[in-house]
Amino acid sequence: MHNDGKVVPINRAQATPSPLARLPVVLLQVRDKAAQQLQQGLQELFDNADDTLFEMAEKARSTVDHHIFFEAMRDLRLKRKNFERVFMEQLFVAFANLGQARCSGAHLVPLVSYEAAPGTSADDVEKAVALEAMLGRVRHRDGLALGQLDARLSELLGRRLEDPENPLGPARLCEFFLQAGRSLGVEIRVKLVMLKLFEKYVLSDADLLYGEANQLLIATGVLPQLKTVPSRRAGGREAREHQHYTSQTMADPPLDKSGQQAFSALQKLLVAVRGSVAPTLEASAEPQPIATRDLLRLLSHLQQYVPEPGGEDDFDLRNQLEQLLTRGSVKSGKSRVLEEADEDVTNLVAMLFEFMFDDSGVPDAFKALIARLQIPLLKVAVLDKSLFSCAEHPARRLLNDIASAVIGWSPPHDHPRDNLYLCIEQLVQRVLNEFVEDPAIFSQLLTTFSAFIAQERKRSERLERHTRDAEQERLQVEVARQRVAHVLNRRLVGKTLPPSVLQFVQQAWSQVLLVAVLKHGEQSLQWQAALRTVDELIWSVGLREDTEAGRRLLEQLPGLLKALRDGLAGAAFDPFSTREFFLRLQAMHVQPLDDEVLVEVREPFILGAGPPGADEPLPHDDPDLLKAKQLRAGTWVALQQHEAGTLRCKLTAIMPPADTYVFVSRAGLKVLEKSAGQLALAFKQGVLHALDDGPLFERALAAVVDNLRQLNRGK
Repeated sequence: MHNDGKVVPINRAQATPSPLARLPVVLLQVRDKAAQQLQQGLQELFDNADDTLFEMAEKARSTVDHHIFFEAMRDLRLKRKNFERVFMEQLFVAFANLGQARCSGAHLVPLVSYEAAPGTSADDVEKAVALEAMLGRVRHRDGLALGQLDARLSELLGRRLEDPENPLGPARLCEFFLQAGRSLGVEIRVKLVMLKLFEKYVLSDADLLYGEANQLLIATGVLPQLKTVPSRRAGGREAREHQHYTSQTMADPPLDKSGQQAFSALQKLLVAVRGSVAPTLEASAEPQPIATRDLLRLLSHLQQYVPEPGGEDDFDLRNQLEQLLTRGSVKSGKSRVLEEADEDVTNLVAMLFEFMFDDSGVPDAFKALIARLQIPLLKVAVLDKSLFSCAEHPARRLLNDIASAVIGWSPPHDHPRDNLYLCIEQLVQRVLNEFVEDPAIFSQLLTTFSAFIAQERKRSERLERHTRDAEQERLQVEVARQRVAHVLNRRLVGKTLPPSVLQFVQQAWSQVLLVAVLKHGEQSLQWQAALRTVDELIWSVGLREDTEAGRRLLEQLPGLLKALRDGLAGAAFDPFSTREFFLRLQAMHVQPLDDEVLVEVREPFILGAGPPGADEPLPHDDPDLLKAKQLRAGTWVALQQHEAGTLRCKLTAIMPPADTYVFVSRAGLKVLEKSAGQLALAFKQGVLHALDDGPLFERALAAVVDNLRQLNRGK
């Protein structure tokens, strides 16, 4: 029976007490604390592995190397979660084994020997050398803290703990890493890169790992007399995080002087919705407007209580303001309302966000984040009316850039770990924490976010080009296969041939023709020569009688055999694999074989996977077919899938000759391939729709103005 992870058979669990039960509580605390830090380090490693491999792919001097690094990026993305799971399982097993008399089992970390044992590959030696150097650096840097941890664990367990047994020792951590990475089918250069990243993002923080473990043990009285090793913090995660979040400020652009004028034009339309923000209180006197300054204070108070994304309670801006105004009215005994202009701004901002919440271009996960910007954007609008008229306003641009960046975001299984989601979440939180009345924070955040998106876009564009090129090559090969199958079927169907010859032509010579048409084209001498050779072969096996043509054939046979052998060699065929065929062919031409049963070729053969199934024909003027044919490269679409949810992807190319529509993800990887007919059917079923990638704020403002005009016409 195979056991996965920490699952054990019930009878075994009852018969043998768990090793964890014999471990001191403090050791479990050390394990859990270390697991938390190591998990963070692995996450940081994988977040940066993508960038590192992408840069190496860009610098690759050959197509092969370029392909290796891109495939490694894809492999890591697919297997990341499993990698982290296996690593943590290994860590927990190692701690559990401390409760046993002796940790046993062979370790994956090899002892380096510069005189390699017989059978050891050069890759293994290179990996061993890299590991030894890496472990040496960690031991030199953090050996004292590690030695103290070994001593305290020995004291706690009541037996001497050898360094290789320590679950937090660098050798064991490398062993866990190598064990987890066994599923990665990557080349040695990629493995060495991953080891370097492991050292940078995990082992570089070993002093924190050992320091915290030692502190937990000291707190419980385990060898407190050992002098505490001071932590080194010249580098490591804290320094990297500080560097990551530090950004240069940007001077505010000059405000649009026509902002107030543009807002005044909007106010004429906003008359239709005035009175929607009012206290629920019977007023005994005329309502008294609160000053704009007081409104800003109320909004700053509300800003502190903006719910987290995914909160159960809907945050209705106007309703929240109404409650605050009602509370103020009760306290003062006077009916307090917003000034006319402030109410208009509030209504306009609320309506803008209502449009954004209904917009299909923004994924639901990001709508929750954008919703948290309502109050900050309202404060900006109260302070500066140019928000509604100036397309370059930093707050407006920031909102537009966020919406543009997330249009292709399809929810992964663990979206809080997604780099884009984390970046926007942190950005929104900074706005909520830091924005009071100085809008300079939006310029700063816009600079930071623009740099992040530029890097993301650079990477995705490179991958997208790689995807297009690969698809173009694949389709060219498919067209060539169909062409080869066509010319051979013209020659074979209806003929009566020996089975060995038929098999040779369909399986071997088809590849010769394929190589010729791909390398040289149909007008080439190579292609024409390959066709003549197969024509001669088919003609030759049809001469079964002792005729003048048959006698002439015997003279031509050596040349035919040579042409066949040369063609196969050009297509990189192993000569031993076709030796039996040539012997049989020679015998066949000298004397007909008694055991050779001729077969009539009735069915055409298909080279490769075969053409895709034909679409159900649609009229040329079908509206959904026209909609599909109007799609252009760069268009984002959303496809509703039954179990996988909604897939957002971008049309990257329409490939001839069959007009195959190829779609890629936000990362630039191929995720969908459809014909025009298949797209039309998806449109017809309502599971596919195109996404509007225009600026979100502008689209929202246009929609709100249109709605207001309709309301005013209705009055």
